[in-house]
Amino acid sequence: MSKSKGLSTSARLKTRFDKLSVSALLAAALVSSPALAQEEPPPVEVEIVGGSVKAGTIVAVPAMPTPVDIPTPAGSTATIGRAVADVIASGLRASGQLNPLGPEGLPAYTYPQATRPSFPDWRQTGAQQLVAGFVEARPDGQITVGCYLYDVTTGRELTRQGFVVAPASWKRAATKCADTVYSRLTGEGAFLDTRVVFVAETGPKSQRIKRIAIMDSDGSNLRYLTQGEATVVTPRFSPDGSRLAYVSYQGRRARVWVLDLATGQKRLLVPGLAQTSAPRFSPDGRRIAYALSANGNTDIWIANADGSGTPQQLTTAPGIDTSPSFSPDGGRIVFESDRSGSQQLYVMNADGLSQRRISFGGGAYGSPAWSPDGSRIAFVRVGAFRIGVMNATGGGERILTDGWQDESPSWAPNGQFVMFNRFNRGGNSSLFAVPVNGGTARRLPTPQDGSDPSWSPLQR
Repeated sequence: MSKSKGLSTSARLKTRFDKLSVSALLAAALVSSPALAQEEPPPVEVEIVGGSVKAGTIVAVPAMPTPVDIPTPAGSTATIGRAVADVIASGLRASGQLNPLGPEGLPAYTYPQATRPSFPDWRQTGAQQLVAGFVEARPDGQITVGCYLYDVTTGRELTRQGFVVAPASWKRAATKCADTVYSRLTGEGAFLDTRVVFVAETGPKSQRIKRIAIMDSDGSNLRYLTQGEATVVTPRFSPDGSRLAYVSYQGRRARVWVLDLATGQKRLLVPGLAQTSAPRFSPDGRRIAYALSANGNTDIWIANADGSGTPQQLTTAPGIDTSPSFSPDGGRIVFESDRSGSQQLYVMNADGLSQRRISFGGGAYGSPAWSPDGSRIAFVRVGAFRIGVMNATGGGERILTDGWQDESPSWAPNGQFVMFNRFNRGGNSSLFAVPVNGGTARRLPTPQDGSDPSWSPLQR
């Protein structure tokens, strides 16, 4: 691959990375060399076990080379190339399905070898797959990050992706590359290029300060959206990731607020002094279901997210109906209710009709969350406080965690992981994610205690 041709390709990829939708993030193949200009090879035979790559598939992720080491505000292109590989390896490792090698301990390769790897050399490392690429400075001050996945055994290219970004946005390109590799090898949807919103907790237990915080899914780029002026709980993303619905306490009164993440502007969902809680957006983002408490009863209501119109009451049973969550098609809502004498899960149509109980496993259930594909519902098994999943119609229950106190399940956008918070016996809380199909829960790094997590959709 010649440098001049690489720059020619980059010149055609002009749109800024951070303003693109997922579908437009330069998904077109880089065509800066004859090797890349050829027709896409036939599908490579990758060993499939149970719908995914064989557990422990070894993926080599060496540091990405650069044709000329050019300084940028985010470090030299050679430094960025190594950092990109670090992020890719870390992301693949977090999936729990792939075993990345490197970049430490792997041999270096040259810029032309990004498109023409020496497969005999890579076979000697024991790797079955290879993630190669490059980082190249552009005349306009941006950088091009190329990303390629190869099957080492057959010597064939599996997929490729290219990104033009500001140097400071190299990590976003690396995360996109990791998602591309994960999706190609597992057949599952992407999940790494996401954010997490949660309640950051500091201070003594008697004077706990709770702030809404947001970070990338790997724990980086954390910032606070509220400053602790009021206690906050249950932040929840809108389907497009642009807004949050959350509960803020002023005194002892809980009320649902809607926050625009771009502008920082917030407003009450329902004007007045009514106590509202447990908000969830509908799949189209136009409505929010929530719980309203009045006259000793708590019921599920629904309101337009933009504040227009009149809220509608959906349940009227005596007791506490709360924690609503929409099905992906918006036609149904799962919620928890103690109308039978203990907390149980119920499903109803989105207009409140056809309410029916779906939890019958014994004990109590709470905090339901509908999966992105509509097939399952995550929940908390109250008493033991374990995270579980069941079929959307009830039954097929499986417990996923065994912590001391696990709460607040939230689905990854690909439906393969559930995030939750875990309390230890000292009362401290941390965020974890567990594979839905079995595996060990991994802890997400946060600078302080964290609770009430919500996993964003894929970033645009």
